Amino acid sequence: MKALLDWKHMSFAHPWFFALLLLIPLMIWWQNRSKKDTPSLRLTTLKGLGNIRPSAKVRFRPVLNVLRVITLIGLIIALARPQSSNVTESIDSEGIDIVLSLDVSGSMLAEDLKPNRIEAAKKVAMDFVDQRPTDRIGLVIFSGESFTQCPITIDHNVLKEQISQVQSGVLVDGTALGNGLATAVDRIRKTDGKTKVVILLTDGVNNTGIIGPETALDIAKAYKVRVYTIGVGTIGEAPMPVKMPDGTTTKQMMKVDVDEPTLKKIAVETGGKFYRATNNASLAAIYKDIDKLEKTKVEISSYKHYAELFFPFALIAIISLVLEMLLRYTFFRTIT
Repeated sequence: MKALLDWKHMSFAHPWFFALLLLIPLMIWWQNRSKKDTPSLRLTTLKGLGNIRPSAKVRFRPVLNVLRVITLIGLIIALARPQSSNVTESIDSEGIDIVLSLDVSGSMLAEDLKPNRIEAAKKVAMDFVDQRPTDRIGLVIFSGESFTQCPITIDHNVLKEQISQVQSGVLVDGTALGNGLATAVDRIRKTDGKTKVVILLTDGVNNTGIIGPETALDIAKAYKVRVYTIGVGTIGEAPMPVKMPDGTTTKQMMKVDVDEPTLKKIAVETGGKFYRATNNASLAAIYKDIDKLEKTKVEISSYKHYAELFFPFALIAIISLVLEMLLRYTFFRTIT
């Protein structure tokens, strides 16, 4: 019954049979014409007949015509072969696994990007995730140490929720660049993706951590992980919120120091690319460029399935025809 009411997904295999609906007005015209040819009795007056009410047979006899019309409509619809269709899609993805490695050190609170570096990075990261619906993506955060915020997953809603919760100050402060890259590589090295990519975003110079950038680079190369590096921060100085001894917060201009040589080396030797983001617009453009460079090959195969729906209409036509014949030769039977 649900399929019969779903007109949006209904089609007809032989719609030209609906032309037979023109027979219905022709049939009604023929029946009215036949009534005129029925023998009649002429009376000189109708006085005395006014109080005679028509019998039930006379009043309900038009039911036969209604049943005949229903029979014809049901038969025509059945011949047109109504079908319910549904489409299923099979998506075959090439399989790119991506880990976002995000610096959450205190310097990421600098306000040369609006409202600050870390919030700007989170926004473009979530926009990037939305553009990669078939890829598995994970999230690593680092400052003085590194931590897997979200394992590689295809559930992008969970991933974006984890990105939104990222904030500075949750880890020991510092910039353990090597740790951030090594943890990301460790997360991605055992995945089944044909292509493995790390997007490493930082605003500083490696100054702590148990794994140096050179060692992390060797690990990435060993597992054939392509690394895109992004240095965040304006050229020169940037306003940084600083807490004062009395508990208040003031802004001070701090020198922006991004280790471009190290980031370039990591990108070049792994087959990636280095970028410098000095404002929100350039950061968004960088992620769009990476999205273009790492396009996922997706093949979508569509399959349409049909379910025949003619039987209910054929059944209605048969029931109406049988009911008409029974009534015609029993209750409405006439003597000729």
